[in-house]
Amino acid sequence: MATSLIAGAISGALIMQSSVSSAQTAEQEDRFREMEEFLSVYQQVKARYVDKVDDKQLMEGAIQGMLQSLDPHSAFLNKSDFENLNTQIEGEYGGLGLSVTMEQGAVKVIAPTADTPADKAGIKAGDYITHLDDKLIVGGTLDEAVDSMRGTPGTSIKLRVVRLGRDEPFDVNITRAVIELKPVKWKVDKDIGLITITGFSQDTGKDVVDAIRGVERSLGKKPLGYIVDLRSNPGGLLDEAVAVSDAFLDSGEIVSERGRGRGDVQRWFAERDVPGDATQGAPVIVLVDAGSASASEIVAGALQDHHRALVMGEQSFGKGSVQTVLPLSRDTGLRLTIARYHLPSGRSVQEGGIKPDIQVPQLSDPDYAKRVAVRETDLRRHLVNELAATDKELEEDVTKDPRFTKTADELKAEGIEDFQLYYAMETLQRLGKNTMRLAKKDGKEPARN
Repeated sequence: MATSLIAGAISGALIMQSSVSSAQTAEQEDRFREMEEFLSVYQQVKARYVDKVDDKQLMEGAIQGMLQSLDPHSAFLNKSDFENLNTQIEGEYGGLGLSVTMEQGAVKVIAPTADTPADKAGIKAGDYITHLDDKLIVGGTLDEAVDSMRGTPGTSIKLRVVRLGRDEPFDVNITRAVIELKPVKWKVDKDIGLITITGFSQDTGKDVVDAIRGVERSLGKKPLGYIVDLRSNPGGLLDEAVAVSDAFLDSGEIVSERGRGRGDVQRWFAERDVPGDATQGAPVIVLVDAGSASASEIVAGALQDHHRALVMGEQSFGKGSVQTVLPLSRDTGLRLTIARYHLPSGRSVQEGGIKPDIQVPQLSDPDYAKRVAVRETDLRRHLVNELAATDKELEEDVTKDPRFTKTADELKAEGIEDFQLYYAMETLQRLGKNTMRLAKKDGKEPARN
């Protein structure tokens, strides 16, 4: 039946050729030859393949192959994939807590979600997964790999991991658990509000505003500043990224979405979700790393472009493409890349991700082999000026900082479990105190609630 349907489609295309221009005719003739070749392969497989295969298997494989030739994110969604998509949006599923992508046929970890089985097992951003329960998955589809990693909580799965810097692959056994996506957590430390965002699902923007208010209620005053931790955050919903950015901005464009056509542009602006800056201008540092992707990069990039925050850490992942889900039937759909994100300055996230204003290596990670030199040139001058802090204040721990040569064990012995966060807090304490001094010098007391 599928053969006759394909043949009928080809015949219909040929009938229409008489009414088009010669250029269009040539293009359609090329298309006909390609479809004819596809039909020939289909018929040979049906007739000669060693095992009997059904039409559904062949057609789904052909569709997936076509989409895989475009980019790692476009895919055909069967019924199971649709269910997985809904759980990602709604916030709970059984699995490992990994966000992954496909790179040259291999499954690459974007980031493990904090406090999930994958995170506790030591899986890191940039790891490659080659086998699941000793079965080779290189060359398969991303959705197949994701389906295999998800499952009943309490069951286990063995991952074979290739990590750059390690001589040999190694196996990790992980027990699946219920992954509850509660993307926003906050706490207060040394008069600083730390807001950790692990994903962008429903109500993330609202939860961030609630976190800001919670910090101020906990302190009984305005904090020295905020650290927004977007490390190992693989992204999520665009609207929530806009809402989070809006919480720290008074006005201005946050992100634009640009499609194939010249006029195919959509823009999002601040004050859509939150009136004014919810932090009342408090200093902000945003932490990013190689696992910060997509929506995380929109937030970090928007605050960086508006000179609203100092971005610190490592260069982000660099996923700036936009996917939409197009329904094909009640149970199937097409996830297709339709546009690219552009930040307020016009730069594309896809082109290199977000580069930190201050590059800070995660020295607390024992696998962090490459020591990144932090120099004066790593600072963006306009950010320094915007925060009313001098180069000397920002760099006093940079130029002669012995901690940048210390090992993870040495830092741990000093009680430093997370060097990037520690360094951000040290920097923010200087910025916050400097802001307080300036306010008092001008005869103004810092705002308090």
